[in-house]
Amino acid sequence: MSSAKTNSAPPAERKPKFSTLSGLPVDPVYARESLGTWDPETELGYPGEFPYTRGIYPTMYRGRFWTMRQYAGFGTAVESNRRYRYLLSKGQAGLSVAFDLPTQIGLDSDHALALGEVGKVGVAIDSLEDMETLFDGIPLEQVSTSMTINATAAILLCLYVAVAKKQGASLGKLSGTVQNDVLKEYIARGTYIYPVRPAMRIVTDIFAWCRDHLPRWNTISISGYHIREAGSTAVQEVAFTLADGIAYVEAALDAGLGVDEFAPQLSFFFNAHNDLLEEIAKYRAARRLWAKIMRDRFHAKDPRSLLLRFHAQTAGSSLTAQQPENNIIRVAMQALAAVLGGCQSLHTNSLDEALALPTEESALIALRTQQIIAQETGVTNTIDPVAGCYAIEHRTDEIERRAEDYSAKIDALGGMLRAIETGFVQAEIQKVAFEFQRAVEKKEQIVVGVNDFIGEEARQIRTLRIDEEIERSQIARLKALRARRDPDRVASALAELERCANTSENLLPAILDAVEAYTTVGEISDALRRLFGEYQESVVI
Repeated sequence: MSSAKTNSAPPAERKPKFSTLSGLPVDPVYARESLGTWDPETELGYPGEFPYTRGIYPTMYRGRFWTMRQYAGFGTAVESNRRYRYLLSKGQAGLSVAFDLPTQIGLDSDHALALGEVGKVGVAIDSLEDMETLFDGIPLEQVSTSMTINATAAILLCLYVAVAKKQGASLGKLSGTVQNDVLKEYIARGTYIYPVRPAMRIVTDIFAWCRDHLPRWNTISISGYHIREAGSTAVQEVAFTLADGIAYVEAALDAGLGVDEFAPQLSFFFNAHNDLLEEIAKYRAARRLWAKIMRDRFHAKDPRSLLLRFHAQTAGSSLTAQQPENNIIRVAMQALAAVLGGCQSLHTNSLDEALALPTEESALIALRTQQIIAQETGVTNTIDPVAGCYAIEHRTDEIERRAEDYSAKIDALGGMLRAIETGFVQAEIQKVAFEFQRAVEKKEQIVVGVNDFIGEEARQIRTLRIDEEIERSQIARLKALRARRDPDRVASALAELERCANTSENLLPAILDAVEAYTTVGEISDALRRLFGEYQESVVI
């Protein structure tokens, strides 16, 4: 028998070069040598131990699953309350509230600029009356609530607290998160109100007030999700999100807070995108970087201050209107990456979200996706089952190294606030977003159903439609509220808020008094606009 030839040429590969979704080079095979001087004791450790590469808790999902949330909110508080009750009845463990655009930018539903947007991409909340309806029949002591709100975060948090007080709930037992990340609004999303510096003051006021009154509340969800949705790479998502985190820590320290007083209540929010291995590595790198930043840069002593606790949401920007059923598979793979990456909370997008807000049926499929991963795949039975995988460990190191390079550039510019004000961050994202779109157009990056494997006939699926009557009824309720509330109490509350805003006093007590007087979100926001002004976006060329 003749021996096999050992000098034959390798078979041709599909492409001249391979890269991750974010453009990182991918070798044909990884081995121990690929990791260089990598030391598992220092780079990996064990779950629940520094540097937390393998997870922030020693038992991870063997102890308990991640919190399964479905981001929901549309129309009026009545419709959204009905959806929340439905999802809770199907096994959802926590609420995740979406607010409409007028609420997000501090406009009441009857404002001229709110026309056509009331209740469209989230629930319309104008006052405490709406918030009471939103959580009617839902005991706030017993659920964890995440609220995706930023510029008006202090107002919505106070509205939530006011409802809890009316329920007789103990504030010490309330758990949840308010997104409260204004920096990413200037970078990627655009629902800002005030200039950067006064907006940061409101953020740190929330930190301080929650330290004393809401000990179980996550005071901010530092968001890389929207940075990624704007077109960033995985490396940029990690780098810019952690740079935002550094800016918040510095602002809190400048406001006189001790690092271990607020850092345990910080949390993060990341995207779960399509490249399975890159996404897993991204979460591991972010966790390791944050632990080092908090220990070495800010000298935190409380171990809880080192933990990068994060919520993940599957990538809305990856969903396609073409062949929408394909989105079920995309979401499942993205959710699996988040779980293998060690998330603490997860939202799975619905198949129809490239077309409209999700229907009840599509939201249920998205929730069942999480439940199947948790109960049927077996990946939750082993803590960090990917540890030691050469490809993943190499990618983790690469993301960490490149994110540190970005951090050095941002520090050289004078910090994240300056990097945002000069447009550096925005320009970096725009450049790679353009390159990705060009790759799709050239079919160098395949999007199934969009630029290849295209169906012959367009698929029509049932979608959720928001009745135009909802806007009219919301405005009518708002006008009725203004007619029956105590105008003197409202005027007094707004005067006190303006007085506090002109000092260095914490704004939260005055905002809470105002919402309890049924002052509206728009009225409170306008009072602060008069004092702080409004942000004017930098032009990025």
